[in-house]
Amino acid sequence: MPDLAAPLKSVVGAKTATVLADALDLHTVGDLLYHFPRRYVERGEHTDLASLRVGEHVTVMAQVQRVTVRPMRRRGDELLEVVVGDPESTGRRTLTLTYFGRAQIWRRRELTVGRWGLFSGKVSEFRGRRQLNQPDYRLLSDPHSPQTADEIEEFAGSLIPIYPTAAGVRTWTIARCVRVALDMLELPADPLPTALRARHGLVDLGTALHDIHRPSSREALAKARRRLKWDEAFALQVKLVQRKQAAARTPAVPRPRRPDGLLAAFDARLPFPLTDGQRAVGEEIAADLAAEHPMHRLLQGEVGSGKTLCALRAMLQVVDAGGQAVLLAPTEVLATQHHRNLLDLLGPLGRAGELGAAEVATRVALVTGSQSAAARRRALAEIASGDAGIVVGTHALLYDGVEFADLGLVIIDEQHRFGVEQRDTLRAKAERPPHLLVMTATPIPRTVAMTVFGDLEVSSLTQLPRGRSPIATHVVPAAEKPHFLDRAWRRVIEEVEAGHQAYVVCPRIGDAPAIGEDAEEAVTDALEGAPDDQEERQPPLAVLDVAPILAQGPLRDLRIGVLHGRLPPDEKDAVMRDFAAGRLDVLVATTVIEVGVDVPNATMMVVMDADRFGVSQLHQLRGRVGRGSAPGLCLLVTRAAAGTPARERLDAVAATLDGFRLAEVDLEQRREGDVLGAAQSGRRSHLKLVSLLRDADLIRDARAEALALVADDPELSNYPLLAEAVNALVSEDRAEYLQKG
Repeated sequence: MPDLAAPLKSVVGAKTATVLADALDLHTVGDLLYHFPRRYVERGEHTDLASLRVGEHVTVMAQVQRVTVRPMRRRGDELLEVVVGDPESTGRRTLTLTYFGRAQIWRRRELTVGRWGLFSGKVSEFRGRRQLNQPDYRLLSDPHSPQTADEIEEFAGSLIPIYPTAAGVRTWTIARCVRVALDMLELPADPLPTALRARHGLVDLGTALHDIHRPSSREALAKARRRLKWDEAFALQVKLVQRKQAAARTPAVPRPRRPDGLLAAFDARLPFPLTDGQRAVGEEIAADLAAEHPMHRLLQGEVGSGKTLCALRAMLQVVDAGGQAVLLAPTEVLATQHHRNLLDLLGPLGRAGELGAAEVATRVALVTGSQSAAARRRALAEIASGDAGIVVGTHALLYDGVEFADLGLVIIDEQHRFGVEQRDTLRAKAERPPHLLVMTATPIPRTVAMTVFGDLEVSSLTQLPRGRSPIATHVVPAAEKPHFLDRAWRRVIEEVEAGHQAYVVCPRIGDAPAIGEDAEEAVTDALEGAPDDQEERQPPLAVLDVAPILAQGPLRDLRIGVLHGRLPPDEKDAVMRDFAAGRLDVLVATTVIEVGVDVPNATMMVVMDADRFGVSQLHQLRGRVGRGSAPGLCLLVTRAAAGTPARERLDAVAATLDGFRLAEVDLEQRREGDVLGAAQSGRRSHLKLVSLLRDADLIRDARAEALALVADDPELSNYPLLAEAVNALVSEDRAEYLQKG
């Protein structure tokens, strides 16, 4: 009898096995049985056809309502239209199946009014009606009539599994292969300890694998899913606990606090008191840095909560202990801004070797990809010699030629903007593992995943420093209410007349400063709130298109500047200096201003095509206003229709300033991503069932069991089947990603 490791061809035959391998990457019986159904339908239960989206591949259960045949011009060809739904469906709650070609007599005999079936194909739309062209189908017997023998075999229970499919492989094909595999399978020995299963009321693995595919009831399905979720969560927790214990044994250079060094001098010259949160976080980080194993900590806090100040104090502690600290930023604008801010905060403490430097001081070096050769040589020399205790830079720090004298601390700002490999490349520049601090203003899926799964120590800043003003956020539905957009531009003028400044943010740069007549008309339509045709959606608005139209139109009397990533560094700096000095009223920019830009006099932001941005980006962007004593205003302009996911995302951002709640919204919409791989978000996940949002209690219980088990038996020597299962679900190379941060 085959086991889970057996090749699929030994069960379903070589031809079908080849199709499953090519289409779905399924090669063994275990691969097939762990290809779980996406959802289940009950006999006689209709699918919500109104929720189907154009372009997606679907399998729906529905009942034939109407059949129409029309001859076509080509002799012998005919068009067969079959309207399906449920007995009470009308309009958008029905779906039209279309078949073209020679006489469709055999289909007409099968697709008779009243028949139920599963229909599979790609959703399209014609004249406002949803349809499937040439869909595959599998008819079911009437729920109230006797079933055929084949159908009893294929769909044994009242719950019919609907599997993730691919071109050429339908859900009923997978169901048939699963049935054969389950009938032939030699039940696997259960890797979970018996006592653990008893404590948590978990069914055995063989029962779970059977009932996830062929459940006899909703209750049996729930028990199967719970057991298999436990397998995923527990395997991951065991691996994380094992790796965390190994990390605790990895030697690092301790960087203890010095009572008379740079950090003490810096604290003494601060013109404001630290918040309670900043002091508490500072103590947590200081203790980690003084330890003999590497810090691996996440610092999360609202926009403007003082994360950079906490990071600087950590860097100074490392410099006091003879090491170097590097701050990695995702953009040149942010790196340059960080460099300037750190120099301003440090004053004479950051100008070692210069006239007027403090007695105890260091240097702050900047490394970016576009700086001059002379500036780069000077910075690299200071880094290699150790004269620069603090280094700020972009991806340019990752390249060969950047050598540190003694790298002791790596700080990643807005860590979701870097791949795990990039972060690891920088840490590899240290002789011994450096301490690591990652910072984010809005926890994004990968960060939240690692946090909940317990790989990172977490510090949180929830207080805003005194003097920060509230930010009001509103959605501007430009297509539904174009006069709202007119009012937005008048509001910008009012802010400028009151002595303040504003940002206008666009999703992209644009191809050239001058635009053609057609493009200008499209941009003008968008700026005036014309509806966005979803079938031929306009490209995202661009800075180089929008800026001249605003300058000639609604904002013609204001001083407008342009900022984007393709500007030369000198021009970027000049524009930012002009805006910071108040010589510009409005800055039309891309997301280069997303983080780090600090202009207290900027009180308003208009985000164009706001639905093109993610939750994290929008939260970061609006954090650029309200940084002074005057309240901030952020307007999210969209042509997305009410009730769409894009509009709901914007409504959620407008409803709260709580970055942690927005992280949950982000998870709900994008899911956790692959926490054991390089994907930052999306649906590619090796955790197929367990969910951070829905299964937090289960994950917590799994972690407690993993801690106890690994403490007693670190290598799982007494549990060889469990060790094998853990490595199968969480391979070593995937677990490496978690350690990389």
